[in-house]
Amino acid sequence: MGLFVTNEKKYNPVTSKIVDELKKVVGAKYVIYGDEEKLESYSHDEVPGAEYAHMPEAVVRPATAEEIGTIMKLANRKMIPVTPRGAGSGLSGGAVPVCGGIVVLFDRMNKILELDRENMMIVVEPGVITNDINEFLQEYELFYAGYPMSLETCSIGGNVAENAGGGKAIKYGVTSRYVLGLDVVTPTGEIVELGGKLIKDVSGYSMVQLMLGSEGTLGLFTKITLKLLPLPKTQVDLLCLFKNSEEAIGAVPKIMTTGGIIPTAIEFMDKTSIKAACEYLNESIPYQQAGAMLLITVDGSDEQHVEREYESIGQLCFDAGATEIYVADNATTSERVWKVRRNIGEAYNVISRRQSGEDIVVPPASIAAMVAKLEELSDKYDVMIPCFGHAGDGNLHARIVSQPGWSDEKWQKTLPTILNELYGLTADVGGRISGEHGIGHKRKKYLQKMASENYLDMLRRIKAALDPNNILNPGKIFDL
Repeated sequence: MGLFVTNEKKYNPVTSKIVDELKKVVGAKYVIYGDEEKLESYSHDEVPGAEYAHMPEAVVRPATAEEIGTIMKLANRKMIPVTPRGAGSGLSGGAVPVCGGIVVLFDRMNKILELDRENMMIVVEPGVITNDINEFLQEYELFYAGYPMSLETCSIGGNVAENAGGGKAIKYGVTSRYVLGLDVVTPTGEIVELGGKLIKDVSGYSMVQLMLGSEGTLGLFTKITLKLLPLPKTQVDLLCLFKNSEEAIGAVPKIMTTGGIIPTAIEFMDKTSIKAACEYLNESIPYQQAGAMLLITVDGSDEQHVEREYESIGQLCFDAGATEIYVADNATTSERVWKVRRNIGEAYNVISRRQSGEDIVVPPASIAAMVAKLEELSDKYDVMIPCFGHAGDGNLHARIVSQPGWSDEKWQKTLPTILNELYGLTADVGGRISGEHGIGHKRKKYLQKMASENYLDMLRRIKAALDPNNILNPGKIFDL
């Protein structure tokens, strides 16, 4: 297979002798090698486009931290790149082995290790599907609040690696708020315990926070300690229809300031994303009259208190221009309105295979201006840019979608120009190019255009200190 070259490093191929060593570590049935069909599944994540995929040479499925440590020491001796992979549901190419080498798959490390009810914490392995944590906790009237929108398909290890967020981040925050401890295998193969069952800890650098959002470039997580919260006893969703995006977005600061209420979620959907999702689902909500929607969730432990809050929010939305508000106060109706929000991406997958999902983040007060800029960008380049996302925290999912009649050549030529302009507009209002999906290798070249060299140099120094051979997930976030 020859040598793979990236970031000025040369990597050696995975030979049959190295595969034999890997089999001794994890067992022969937990190594995939020489089977193109099986390996192909691990060549991509959820980013569309063959240009973002790359085949691994081997996939290894360890069961313990000790096995991972041995694999990393072997990789360092032989100069072979290693790419950690959870559920493969990422949207940045972060789990794609762009330099070939070994993929370390965490599917066997999928146990809930301990529920500590007295401390309101849970200890899990990285391969646990995030939704399974809350399914497990329900009978104890506890929940893990840091989950993302794709909680049924993603794994907790991937969430930690990306510092994933979701619809409830406005009230509960993102993953980093709930990760108290990590057991980590370093890029050089040592096993280190970071943090623990402590709410406060300033004993040295905050290494747990450094690992959060590091996209698998600084360590491999083998055990994760999460903080839990009491499960809310009641929840109500409001689906608020507005004539246009400006009025919908304009309602958000009024809810947060005038109303003095912090909702659990405020999700924004523009006209094009509403239409696509409702048609995809055959949904009968009268979306034709809506230029934009807000999906607002309020939860709490007291039913009367939640009722007062959602009535207050509903009145504020009417005062801000809402034309109609639907109240979903049970599991069936709640699922119906949230299904519209969750299926926007699926709807556009049907419309066109040529698309680029972006998750820019701007100061919350700049959302309305940013949505207007995206509409102008859509008209300028004759593409669809449905806009939806977490209005309360400024994270907008702008999905650039080609017209169905475009050729691949036209798409490949036009997309970089659109992305350059999109990220430039985002930077102009004080925003960043990713709020929760990460940089990976999909957005790497754009980060290097938008971030200062001093900042990037700081990241490089950290990476070089922990991973001197650049073995762990090379080719991601920035170039060395």
